[in-house]
Amino acid sequence: MRGSMRILVGIVIAAFPMLTYWCNRENNPVTGENQHVNMSADQEIALGLQAAPQMAAQYGGRHPDQQAVAKVKEFGQRIVQNTKARETPYPFDFHLLADENTVNAFALPGGQKFITAGLLRRLQTEGQVAGVLGHEVGHVVARHSAEQIAKSKLTQGLSGAAAVATYDPENPSSASTAAAAAMVGRLLNLKYGRDDELESDRLPVAFTAQAGYEPRSMIGVMELLAQAEGGGGGPEFFQTHPNPENRNTRLQQTIGKEFPSGVPAGLVE
Repeated sequence: MRGSMRILVGIVIAAFPMLTYWCNRENNPVTGENQHVNMSADQEIALGLQAAPQMAAQYGGRHPDQQAVAKVKEFGQRIVQNTKARETPYPFDFHLLADENTVNAFALPGGQKFITAGLLRRLQTEGQVAGVLGHEVGHVVARHSAEQIAKSKLTQGLSGAAAVATYDPENPSSASTAAAAAMVGRLLNLKYGRDDELESDRLPVAFTAQAGYEPRSMIGVMELLAQAEGGGGGPEFFQTHPNPENRNTRLQQTIGKEFPSGVPAGLVE
C-alpha cells in the first residue's frame, strides 16, 4: 500500500472512534461536568456486579469478620445518604476484603466499592475510614470508569489508525513509529487515571463534612499512603495514581477553598 493511501486509510479509521467519542456527551448532575461516556448507568451497574466476585477473589475474598464488615458498610452508607450520591441511580455497596497485606481501596463502576483489611487496619480514625470510602464514592458518582472506557476506546482507535498510516512493510524501521503511537495512547490513559484520582480527592472534602466527618482526616490517609508506597516508587507521570505528597498538597488547597471560614467544629475525626 502506497504512503498516501495508508494515510487516507488511517484518517478513515481514526474518524470513527473520534465521532463516537465526541458525539456521546452527557452532563453529570453531581459534578456539573460535561462528560464523554458511551454507556448507561444500568450498564455500569451490570458491569460492576459482574466483575465484583473476581475482583474480591484477587484479594482473598470478603473478610469473615462480620462486625468489621458492618462498620465499613455503616460508614459508607452514612456518606451516601447525606450527600448527592443518594440521588444517583447506583446501588452503593461497601465490601471489606480479607487481604491483610495489601494497602488498597477501589471502586467498580455502578457502586461496588472495596477496601482491603491491610488498609483498614492502618487507618487510625473513623474520619480516615470515611475519607477513603468517600474517595471511592467520588469515583462512582463522577462516572470515572465510564469515562475511562470511552477514552480507552478513543486512544486505542487513534493508535491503531496511526499504526496503519505510518507502517511501511518495505521499511521495517517504520514499526518504531507505530510502537511510539501505541505508547502515546497508553500514557494518555495513565494521565486520565491520575486526573480522576485528584477529582476523587476533591469530592470527599464536601462529602465527608456533609456526613459529619472531619475532611482533614484525609491528610493523615495520604501520609499513611506515602509510607506504604515508599514515597511514590518512581516518576509520577508513569503512575496511575499521583504520589501522595502531591495529592496532600492539593487536598489541603481544596479544603481551604471549600471552607474559607474554616472547617466546621464538631465533626468526627
